[in-house]
Amino acid sequence: MPGREPGRIRTAEPPPPPSPTAAAAPRRAALLVTLVLGGLTALPPLSMDMYLPALPAVTESFGAHAATVQLTLTACLAGMALGQLVVGPMSDRWGRRRPLLIGMAVYVAATAVCALAPTAELLIAVRLVQGLAGAAGIVIARAVVRDLYDGVEMARFFSTLMLISGAAPIIAPLIGGQVLRVTDWRGVFLVLTGVGLLLTLVVVAWLKETLPPERRHTGGVGQALRTMRGLLADRVFTGYMLTGGFAFAALFAYISASPFVVQEIYGASPQTFSLLFGLNSVGLVAVGQINGKLLVGRIALDKALGFGLAVITLAATALLLMTSGVFGDVGLAPVAAGLFTLMSAMGLAMPNTNASALMRTPHAAGSASALLGTSSFLVGALASPLVGIAGEHTAVPMAVVQLGCALAAVACFLLLCRPWQPRPEPSGAHP
Repeated sequence: MPGREPGRIRTAEPPPPPSPTAAAAPRRAALLVTLVLGGLTALPPLSMDMYLPALPAVTESFGAHAATVQLTLTACLAGMALGQLVVGPMSDRWGRRRPLLIGMAVYVAATAVCALAPTAELLIAVRLVQGLAGAAGIVIARAVVRDLYDGVEMARFFSTLMLISGAAPIIAPLIGGQVLRVTDWRGVFLVLTGVGLLLTLVVVAWLKETLPPERRHTGGVGQALRTMRGLLADRVFTGYMLTGGFAFAALFAYISASPFVVQEIYGASPQTFSLLFGLNSVGLVAVGQINGKLLVGRIALDKALGFGLAVITLAATALLLMTSGVFGDVGLAPVAAGLFTLMSAMGLAMPNTNASALMRTPHAAGSASALLGTSSFLVGALASPLVGIAGEHTAVPMAVVQLGCALAAVACFLLLCRPWQPRPEPSGAHP
């Protein structure tokens, strides 16, 4: 493709003769892009994880059942899933900046309304709107990476994004726990409103358009649907999409259930929960960096992905055995170790599924990113209420959902991706 070099940011003109200043400029530009995209990918975990320590307090505030309050997570997740189906094709047609800025503005407004919600039902509804708007940052960040990078460098960049976005789950519950020391759960949403506003201003100032007019799709809704249908017809792409979706569902089962498991079942404080959640996120980030810095380029992506799925499955099996009482009353420490292992292995599964799928879709990065995100968030939204279906006093549903999702991810990887076979070329290589 003209004007494209794998691993380098696209430039409209040939680079100037080398000089210290000229050499530093691309590095500064790449750093700015990394920070902006990292912020966009960090916004969803901020929206979810800063709120997690407050879930028991929200339940008490509204006098609602735990499963009802968990729907505030499900609604936000479902909104992020459905919103990507709209924003992805929009970004392929109109470029990346315009849909992103509209989405960010709506996100800020919806988050402010969340802080004022008088009932659980209204909070669920506004969280849906918040998720729909927040989807813009998720899908467009991945599409921008596909615009700028290719091949191994794309996989490495996804691992770098995981380092930045992975800091959000570490920091967010800690911030949420501290916010709850001085105010109630509504203050958490006020902090998120400020974060969203700041990120919007950063996007306006620093993120330039990465999809030139000649590479945009000019068709309407029909063209977008045909593009997505063509992507889904690619067995290998669909395999990676479903593999990543089920792996994410195992992760989200932990996200939605852990506040009750750690605080209600094992008696930990919100601050202790926040520390354990942050430790698990450190594991995810660390393994993601090992993947990007040491494994990518030396080991096939499918091998790293397969190993990650195997560890996730083994950790979920161990959690089910521990929470069901096979080993007696094991206490919090062994369960926390199992959750840490499962979360850390996500550092191999998540970036490699995204990179492997997007390598097959240079012609429709926005639509492909939308499908990847939608599948993950929809399956995760289904997992959220399942973990609370047996009440607040057992962790078995969480472990059952995690193991079921892990086995489904392995099945999709083996049956659809077939990593031991030569890969067929994707159909529809051009719009």
